[in-house]
Amino acid sequence: MSTLSRSRASLSPAASERSTLPMGESAGPGSPAFKPLEPTREQLLNHFFERFKFYTSLCLGTSAILAVFAFLFLIPFVVEPAIQTILAEFVPEAGICSVSEHVHAETLTNCTWASCREGCTTAHTKCHKIRVNLARKPFVEGAPVPTEWDETDLRFLINPEGCGYPPRVNCSVFASDYAGPRAPKIFPCYYSLTRPDLVVARYSWESTVRGLILALVLPTTVFVFSLSVLAYWHCRCCNKACNRRVHAESFTSKEE
Repeated sequence: MSTLSRSRASLSPAASERSTLPMGESAGPGSPAFKPLEPTREQLLNHFFERFKFYTSLCLGTSAILAVFAFLFLIPFVVEPAIQTILAEFVPEAGICSVSEHVHAETLTNCTWASCREGCTTAHTKCHKIRVNLARKPFVEGAPVPTEWDETDLRFLINPEGCGYPPRVNCSVFASDYAGPRAPKIFPCYYSLTRPDLVVARYSWESTVRGLILALVLPTTVFVFSLSVLAYWHCRCCNKACNRRVHAESFTSKEE
């Protein structure tokens, strides 16, 4: 009721100050015989719909712009790494790895590559470089160290991108878990079928595909929905086309 009351007050004076006197008689606004007409229910609904349409259009336009920026932001951080991970074709079952070399390097020239980087867009002056030996056989907990290795001195990365952001990625903890004094002699790892020199510690096909689908579908859906509603409300061509179709359907065909 409060909304309708505000709508009545905001309508034009022409709709609310018309007199109910018979034709030929007149009375001023201050006269006791002057009775202003109340706006009709249809006028109130039209006024409420116009206000609703304005604020909804403002929200939809903002959502469409944010969806575009979100999609552009997700391309280098989610979409591109996920596509590279899928193209690498990592084995679904972990193999056996053992550390062959661990170097804690400093300066940019010595950190041309790193097993782990906290941040994917900045250069690092300190890095951990871990190399491993690989046996392409299923990892079994408690199994002995293989006597023969299929590959040696391969670069070992924390994930297919080799980087991430805290708290999910902590390079000091990663180096301690795999190359520290208490690290296991053998551990599970995932190797690529298309890039033989790539071995990673963390890999999940389900999470990679899920992240790629969400990064593509959510911003696109929000953008298309917002743009469609805005075009239907404000585009004259769309309104004419819809009105023409409704007008045509209101008439029966000659056959009927």
